[in-house]
Amino acid sequence: MHRLLLIDDDEALAGPLTQYLARFDLQLEAVTRPSAALARLATERFDALILDGMLPEMDGFEFCKRLRGGSDAWRDIPVLMLTARGDLTDRVVGLELGADDYLPKPFEPRELAARLQTILRRTRLAPPAVPAQPPSTGKLCFDGLEIDTTRREVRCATGLVELTGTEYELLLMLAREPGRVFSRDDILNRLRGQEAELFTRAVDILVSRLRRKLEPLAALKTLRNAGYCFALPEKL
Repeated sequence: MHRLLLIDDDEALAGPLTQYLARFDLQLEAVTRPSAALARLATERFDALILDGMLPEMDGFEFCKRLRGGSDAWRDIPVLMLTARGDLTDRVVGLELGADDYLPKPFEPRELAARLQTILRRTRLAPPAVPAQPPSTGKLCFDGLEIDTTRREVRCATGLVELTGTEYELLLMLAREPGRVFSRDDILNRLRGQEAELFTRAVDILVSRLRRKLEPLAALKTLRNAGYCFALPEKL
């Protein structure tokens, strides 16, 4: 049975949700404050977190940021965010900070269970996040661009390119298979392990932001009605 931790200040939510998720062999524990969640994470093992976006002490976005920047044991815990704020900006921010999925309130418990099962299944089956055939130097070199996969650094002619974690993951995914066209859904599935058609517009926003940071390099190519691909030639 998978152990889940619900972090939500709505005390009325935990009881019925605990009973419902038990049908799917999901054991739910609950806290109402981020400080209590951090204390439990320091001493207990959980397979996934259900995180409310609006919390006392700190909001869910700040908590997710702290989680991903914490100990190695915390960085890989799957996070499903719940929030009453379901607009696109919040969804993109949540994903960029490391959330694995995003479900606006109010929600149907069956959908929550399905999304949790998907996250847990993907986490269990996912291979290690390393390239199948990594270069011996740990670097991907292209005309005008170098990606150091060991240091997670990207450099161009003007120096180090400052990228968020999601921007780096997107660039690395495309650069490892130059010329291959990835659809928006392909990108979301590869980056965040989602099966549903979630937040496809978020991909356009991420690509646009990444393009600006890589200018004047034309590293990312858009294929209308198809998706995106990496367009820089490899450095000989």
